[in-house]
Amino acid sequence: MMSLIQRNAAYMAFVLLGVIWGSNFIFMKWAADWISPSQVALLRVLFGFIPILLVGLFTRSLSWSHLRHAHHFMVMALLATALYYFAFAKGTALLLSSLAGMLSGAIPLFTFLAALAFLRSEPVNRRSIGGTLLGFVGVLLIARPWQGAVADIDPVGVLYMVLGSLSVGLSFVYARKFVSPLRLPALALATYQTGFALLLLLLVSDLQGTQRLFAHPGAALAMVVGLGLLGTGIAYILYYFIVDRLGAIVASGVTYIPPVVALLIGVFLIGEPVTPIDMVAMVTILAGVGLLQSGRKA
Repeated sequence: MMSLIQRNAAYMAFVLLGVIWGSNFIFMKWAADWISPSQVALLRVLFGFIPILLVGLFTRSLSWSHLRHAHHFMVMALLATALYYFAFAKGTALLLSSLAGMLSGAIPLFTFLAALAFLRSEPVNRRSIGGTLLGFVGVLLIARPWQGAVADIDPVGVLYMVLGSLSVGLSFVYARKFVSPLRLPALALATYQTGFALLLLLLVSDLQGTQRLFAHPGAALAMVVGLGLLGTGIAYILYYFIVDRLGAIVASGVTYIPPVVALLIGVFLIGEPVTPIDMVAMVTILAGVGLLQSGRKA
């Protein structure tokens, strides 16, 4: 049985992970001022892969025999890292960091829809349907497509955030169906996923101009420490620590924290304007996710 100290450590990691993920949006915003979104994704994976690899080697979690499953690692690298990071970097570059963070709260909605479509294991009831609809109403309140060109919200940025959320949702379904049955160490899966993602991004990213980032110490620090070391490397380690201690269902609840953290950082630290309708939208998204989660347990 888990001791009180271990349980408290797991919940501290839970809160810390939520804060780290919530701060990623302002770090992406700062980095995107100097380099392209694909370069943001590439450097984030690079500086996140290094600590994961070192911990994996130190704990002897890695094995050459695991590479017979390389095709699964490649799919996870595409869906859960490369495409996801690029889409969120692009969306955040086009939106206020606080709004991008709010939209990230819709990830569980896309996970539910992907599982419903491909696994057919999700319960369909009034709560799950109502929660999904409520969550997407929140997304629409942020996007406000009915205002057209008058709106201050870039619809392309919203679409990129939706694409990133959909990509992550599909990755959860793929992992549940093909990766979890492999019973490989979680740290090994994170290492292979980020390693293959690094290769994918190297193939499609233009490296020219990345040196501009390092001419600006604040933006470089945000990239290397904020997005890479903390937002990717440490975040993966914390996530799998929480899953191991508290279980996957409890760990999934961490998605409630980043939208709130992103909003607080955007409004109170850098002075981004947020309207009352944006606040209503965030509450609507989180309420929809909460209703959806309760429908799963019903």
